[in-house]
Amino acid sequence: MPPSLTQAFGAFAPKLPLAVALSGGADSTALLLLCAQRWPGQVLALHVNHGLQAAAADFEAHCQALCARLGVPLRVAKVRAHPAPGQSPEDAARRARYEAFDALCLDGVEGLAIKSVAIAQHADDQVETVMLALSRGAGLAGLSGMPAQWLRGGVHFYRPVLQVPGADLRAYLHEVGQGCVTDPTNANEHYTRNRIRARLLPAWEGAFPAFRDTIARSAAHAAQAQALLDEVAASDLLALRVEAGVSLAGLQGLSSARQANVLRHWLKLDHACIPSAAQLAALMVQIEACRTRGHQIHLKVGEGFVQRNKDGLAWYNPQVLL
Repeated sequence: MPPSLTQAFGAFAPKLPLAVALSGGADSTALLLLCAQRWPGQVLALHVNHGLQAAAADFEAHCQALCARLGVPLRVAKVRAHPAPGQSPEDAARRARYEAFDALCLDGVEGLAIKSVAIAQHADDQVETVMLALSRGAGLAGLSGMPAQWLRGGVHFYRPVLQVPGADLRAYLHEVGQGCVTDPTNANEHYTRNRIRARLLPAWEGAFPAFRDTIARSAAHAAQAQALLDEVAASDLLALRVEAGVSLAGLQGLSSARQANVLRHWLKLDHACIPSAAQLAALMVQIEACRTRGHQIHLKVGEGFVQRNKDGLAWYNPQVLL
């Protein structure tokens, strides 16, 4: 076994029973083998059939055969992951996948109540995520990359091989003689992530062989800085809350950076709304200009609107009110 995998699994201590998100590809197949070997009888598999391509049935059949051979219980969820207007196919698939995980974890598998879920995203995936965020002009939250673990709906989610190169997972499969399926869309460079994988990663490998570790370190620094901003925003929001929403005068008393920080936090925390950079800038201009009682604010932000309500700002979605 590659040393990186030995090290990663030496530090992996999930709450059991453990479910492994199994696509049938090399990464998740390797993760399932490792977990089933380490915790026999305490591991099960979750497969999400997105139904987006003809090969989806073959992926599911491979997962069923693999789990039958390993004696690992398998649950399959079939979802419709067609993107909404303005939504990327990748984001639609990701949202559908996590909703399916939530449902499967709630039900359990063959009498086992799932306490943890392991996902096989690795060091190359983390690099691609950070590069994708850079290409979109993301802030610290995007540059933080993917977390190694988090809690969702009372279930612990882990990415135990996030610091392991993808090549090491494939080398392990070759070592044990285990086959896997290959997603044909991975070679389609229409998708930005695939272009990064095919063109940028080889260039970085040649110029900076340790790029996986250094980019992961930068992502960790960004995540730490974002955590500090979140603490400041939570404190500011607590002081700004009024019956109408958030205090207009209080917002005007903050620096522009701190005002932007608390506005993002308020919109995300209270309304699950992520403003664009242009929307946030326009809102801040209006906040600064709103110095008289007659000055009204009514701006599109996310899927709804921010409007002045007496001495505060409120957000609403007219579609929800219908």
